[in-house]
Amino acid sequence: MSEPRDDHAAAAADIAAVEGANTAFYEALEQGDLEALTALWLPGEDLTVSCVHPGWPVLSGRGEVLRSYALIMANTEYIQFFLTDVGVSMTGDTALVTCTENILSGGPAEEGSSLGPLVGQLVVATNVFRRTLDGWKLWSHHGSPVLAETGEEEDEETSS
Repeated sequence: MSEPRDDHAAAAADIAAVEGANTAFYEALEQGDLEALTALWLPGEDLTVSCVHPGWPVLSGRGEVLRSYALIMANTEYIQFFLTDVGVSMTGDTALVTCTENILSGGPAEEGSSLGPLVGQLVVATNVFRRTLDGWKLWSHHGSPVLAETGEEEDEETSS
């Protein structure tokens, strides 16, 4: 007779693994590590990966998506992500992560300076992961800039 399966423990382990894969994605971007970033995306073209960077058209296919990250990394001197509002939803072998990317980035340094001007940006993102034999891999990333103020900020302004 086999031991009863603890579905709650398995689900918690899956959520932790997806959160780890999501964190690894942003760490690879921060470190400019294209090799690590490449390893995080679904291999091959069995399920076509896709990516939407803020303000860009949809990129489809592993090659096109990874080229876009190589371009971003080559033109970004410094980038750091502070993730907030992270949520994970799962069904079967698919996981959906939503989060807010609080981004601090700097471009190439100007003459006589070690780093270009730093710019802050707020982006809401959806990352879709698929379970593979090698762990959870990115299937799709979609980032959209936050252009409108949130209701909380508006409430603070009207109560002052």
